Amino acid sequence: MTHRPFGSDEPVPPVRPHPAPVAGPWTDPPEPAHVDPAVLGALLLRHGWQRRGGAAGRYARWTPPGPGGGGISLLVPESRAFPDCEDLIAEALVALTRSASPAARDVLVGLAVPSDEIRWWRDVPAGPAGAATWPVEEQLRSAARQMLLAGALAARGRAGYYGARHRGPAAASLDHVLVGPAAGGRRLTAFVPVLTGRPLAVRLHQALYAAREAVDYQRATGGMDAFDGAVEAGVSHELTEAIVALVRGTEGARIAVEWAPGAGVPEGCAAPAEPVEFSPGDLAVLREAGARYLRDEPSVPVRITGAVVRMRRAAPRGDGTVRIRVIAGAEVPHVRMTLDEEAYRIAGHAHLVGLPIRVHGRLESRGGFRRLTGATGVVPVQVDEAERDRLMKSLQENLDFFEEACGTD
Repeated sequence: MTHRPFGSDEPVPPVRPHPAPVAGPWTDPPEPAHVDPAVLGALLLRHGWQRRGGAAGRYARWTPPGPGGGGISLLVPESRAFPDCEDLIAEALVALTRSASPAARDVLVGLAVPSDEIRWWRDVPAGPAGAATWPVEEQLRSAARQMLLAGALAARGRAGYYGARHRGPAAASLDHVLVGPAAGGRRLTAFVPVLTGRPLAVRLHQALYAAREAVDYQRATGGMDAFDGAVEAGVSHELTEAIVALVRGTEGARIAVEWAPGAGVPEGCAAPAEPVEFSPGDLAVLREAGARYLRDEPSVPVRITGAVVRMRRAAPRGDGTVRIRVIAGAEVPHVRMTLDEEAYRIAGHAHLVGLPIRVHGRLESRGGFRRLTGATGVVPVQVDEAERDRLMKSLQENLDFFEEACGTD
């Protein structure tokens, strides 16, 4: 921490205001006029509500899951042709909002944010009063996030192993995913908004089925060939690792994708989609497949443009190591490379004048596609004034480091 001398005339920098909480679109129940009665009925059925009668084709009475139903019931019209349809929907929404049932909250989320629902179940021993130990719940959440990330990576392109490629945009695509509580570390639901996340849900759905079929093929024939074709469906090292993390320490696990009722079933996907099951007996095959993907993913020839952010070499002359922030040419944020003396000098001078460099080489899968080998053709690249000013500011903040790293003869 830096302290200002007492009595200094230096102006006090403005204090950054505390960010105000941003209200999401799901903080309030949806407007009754925007709720389709058929969608409401489908969500109630999906989340375990029981239909207890009503006039066929006109309306239905629903009670929440569990013994006794909590003393509430909902009267839901079958369509907007029913008299007072909007008033009945408004009453149902108020009752859902006031209900303490998790099934009521899940229905409200599905109405407020039309979402494909991804569900995980783990067969683990129940703790006292149904509670779970901290590690058990953490394992479920961590494995679920790994699986969503694997689906987001596959939605951006097919590969047996991604490493650092696409990871930033894929992780950012999970920002709008909503998640419910992990019930005793055994069940978890993610709500993937249709508008922004349907490609993720579709790809994960197809990849899980392909992984299941590939495991079955290997266990029946002893061959791993099915995992080669499964890459096109979205199976990867990252997905096999996520499945292993989900199943490890359990008697089995299941994953299901349920499509948003109002958006329909995507082309090429099953409706209803049965859960995909994996057991501890599948772990050896999944681990072998993951190691195979990691080992066999080839290096990629690239031409990268990037800004030098770090330089290091053991002596004033000779080869040196350079780290660049990738601007274009590869789907990774940073890359390291070893340059010969002349290329190292060019990289240092380009940074000193606020210019990025362009370099050819092969992006190696070992290390997660973070290293460029065979680097050649290092040249400075002209950029617009705004980017150059930003690069120069970065240089001024690290000038001592670069003077020492680049050195002079």
